[in-house]
Amino acid sequence: MHESAEASTSRLSGILLVLVASATWGSSGIFIFRIINQSSLSAGGLAFWRDLLSTILLLAGILIINPGLLKIRLKDFPWLLGMGVISIGIFHIFWNQAVISLGASLATMIQCNAPVFVTILARIFFKEPLTWRKILAILAAAGGTILAAGLGSGAEWSFATKGIGFALLSALAYGSLSLFGKKLTADYNPWTITFYIFAIGTLTIFIFQGGKPDPWPSGTGVLGWVLGFVLMATILGFGFYNRALKILPASVASITATTEILFAGLLANLFLGERLGGWQILGGILIAFGVILVSVTKRQNKHENLNN
Repeated sequence: MHESAEASTSRLSGILLVLVASATWGSSGIFIFRIINQSSLSAGGLAFWRDLLSTILLLAGILIINPGLLKIRLKDFPWLLGMGVISIGIFHIFWNQAVISLGASLATMIQCNAPVFVTILARIFFKEPLTWRKILAILAAAGGTILAAGLGSGAEWSFATKGIGFALLSALAYGSLSLFGKKLTADYNPWTITFYIFAIGTLTIFIFQGGKPDPWPSGTGVLGWVLGFVLMATILGFGFYNRALKILPASVASITATTEILFAGLLANLFLGERLGGWQILGGILIAFGVILVSVTKRQNKHENLNN
């Protein structure tokens, strides 16, 4: 009985950590909107400064706490390279552009398709079975995305198709994080992986901008917004979520993280005045349902429980 109570307490603390992480990620749209509107930064420029500052702070923290975390095996570098280029560098450019085009709440809603994309890619590259549950999840997420984009009202697409494309590409890029991470998470500390992929992501964006990144943003209060974006919506989000993965099975953490849709919508409503229509809310529910379907298994694998 005592062990059961401890397990319940531990599980609750893990869920609370994921909720906090989801809230910090849900705030990212507000930071992007404020920074872009108060400076001359482009989507790529903001991505560069976000990733560069995150890299510097992560490196400083690792050097102070445990420099040994910087050691990696050469054979693992290609996986880190893939994560850094696609899952961080390219993802952040697409994500910033999606928020600029669609608004924080809708961009977050569509970007949450990432686990569904992982299911499709895992089928293609790892030959994982496509069960009825996964097929239903894909259909639910696809239908939810269509409704969220405004087609359910029977009118023309109410948002630029380019913005929807950016949001879907950001979901695809972010989903690759799990695929690349399969090869690394068992052997490395989460902060080791996070540092290297942010460093590689920074270099990716630097190259993408032709070696001439946007100048440091100027404008009243912009510095505070940029630092808040890096510390709150980036480093703290990763920190809380990585800590939760030490307590919870990955599937439970993934399901709980769908609350980012709710947090993003509430925060965008409070601070940016964004409003979602009934069809868009229904679309968000369908997307969350799809994510839950691909995250839940009939039985938790014993190996997963031991590692989480």
